[in-house]
Amino acid sequence: MIRIIKGVALAAVAATALGACSLLSTPDPVQLYRFGDPAVTRADAPVSQPVAIALRRVEFPEAVRDDRILGVTGAETAYIAGARWVSDAATLYTDSVEQAFETQGQRVRLLGRREGGMRGRALDLDVRTFEARYAAPGAAPAATIVVRARLIDPDNRAVAAERTFSITQPATENRIAAIVAAFDVAVRDVNSQLVAWTEANAGS
Repeated sequence: MIRIIKGVALAAVAATALGACSLLSTPDPVQLYRFGDPAVTRADAPVSQPVAIALRRVEFPEAVRDDRILGVTGAETAYIAGARWVSDAATLYTDSVEQAFETQGQRVRLLGRREGGMRGRALDLDVRTFEARYAAPGAAPAATIVVRARLIDPDNRAVAAERTFSITQPATENRIAAIVAAFDVAVRDVNSQLVAWTEANAGS
């Protein structure tokens, strides 16, 4: 009986000590980042009756759809410590696509997530890759984005046009700020190509 009581008492003391340690421990600081252009004034007015294209839900790989930044070195993967996106990457990228069409589109009006209805064709985006690729450990990585885009007719769900965009933007150095800046440039590049391609194929 005494041994059992002692064991319980020791366990209670240990639990109290562990609880105190967890309360006193300070987590490593994490800096939040975002990508995508801020609001930009349109340089030229769009056509009077633009083609309506509905944006479907953008698909992201499970490993990168949340707020963590994935680094890849050969066959090894790891999340970059001390940095996270300010929101999940899938939402940030969707916002950047809508913004790109709003500021760059001339012939197409993109119907975003907040607009109901499926009028005209739909734009289906499947982000296959969204990661920082390292050629060697410690080297400056490259922000790598691969997006498959499809224009789909709503009546028969046939694919009217399809293209895969692949962007590699080297970071200037192996620092978080430089890596985030590379992602920002890569997102702008892929979105600009996406807008131009959509407008070229919107009525084909």
